[in-house]
Amino acid sequence: CIYSVGRNYLNGLLLKESEKYDNVQKFFNYKLIQTNLKNGSLTFTNTATRETVEVNADLIIGADGAFSAVRKEMMKQPLFNFSQEYIEHGYLELCIPPGSDDGFQMPPNYLHIWPRGQFMMIALPNQDCSWTVTLFMPFKNFKNINSEEVLIDFFEKYFPDSIPLIGKKKLIEDFFAGSPSPLVSVKVSKNRTVSENAAHAVVPFYGQGMNAGFEDCTLLDQLFKKHNDHLASILEEFSTMRWRDTFAISDLAMYNYIEMRDLVNRPSYKLRKALDDFLFWLMPDTWVPLYNSVTFTSMPYNQCVKNRTWQNKVLTVVILFVCLLVFLFLIYTRK
Repeated sequence: CIYSVGRNYLNGLLLKESEKYDNVQKFFNYKLIQTNLKNGSLTFTNTATRETVEVNADLIIGADGAFSAVRKEMMKQPLFNFSQEYIEHGYLELCIPPGSDDGFQMPPNYLHIWPRGQFMMIALPNQDCSWTVTLFMPFKNFKNINSEEVLIDFFEKYFPDSIPLIGKKKLIEDFFAGSPSPLVSVKVSKNRTVSENAAHAVVPFYGQGMNAGFEDCTLLDQLFKKHNDHLASILEEFSTMRWRDTFAISDLAMYNYIEMRDLVNRPSYKLRKALDDFLFWLMPDTWVPLYNSVTFTSMPYNQCVKNRTWQNKVLTVVILFVCLLVFLFLIYTRK
């Protein structure tokens, strides 16, 4: 199954778990302002006291987000390849509150999606029986919704069933309380010491951003054991192994947005999904659909893409063969 977990809740769990390890130290309210990769020094400022602190490290791993300060310093080094791409769509979060009975207003064991071609809305359940609703849409569409009347007209046209769930008053309050946030994708090729969003920030449409970060940690842990803590060997193999997978999930996440907001409504998509599901049922060890392999297995992301490629080739050959048989049959019956 797929778990919907709040980021703050998960952060709390990880912080609590880290307390079990005496060799883990945590420092809060510090911002990295300068890095010297040659001598391993880092300069931080305390955001509360404005105090400046300099520390030295044998190994620096930049896991400091999509706008990584460590990566920014690494970009000054030769042969460091980096790309950043914003999509033309942003997102805005709304909320479906609990029902009058303090329960869920929709079946909670599902990801609810309203696909509308060029935009979409999704809803994920929370533990308090509310729903986090996210509207993904081109920025120009957000800009056009400039009054309460335009907003209600828009929702009555495209998401009419959501209005009684959210409530008109709450919809207006939530929508105009903030502004749409951008979505960015980051790719770093063959890096040695950046991980997670600093190395591979992805758009959220496959729900794999955090999982990809956890995979970084799992792989590093395996390599530490394999190479007996020899850092040069660990980082070299990590760099060689990981970048293709992070590129793959970045591209998959971009594509899945098109699938979620548009393709799911097309008969060709529904036919392909039914065929994938049937072949998976028939040959579960041989034919694993793309979504299943990405979401429910530990198969490397790049291998998931390769599997999809050969599956497409097989289906293309089968379809051409069937068409040929039909063509020959029609010719034969006309004689």
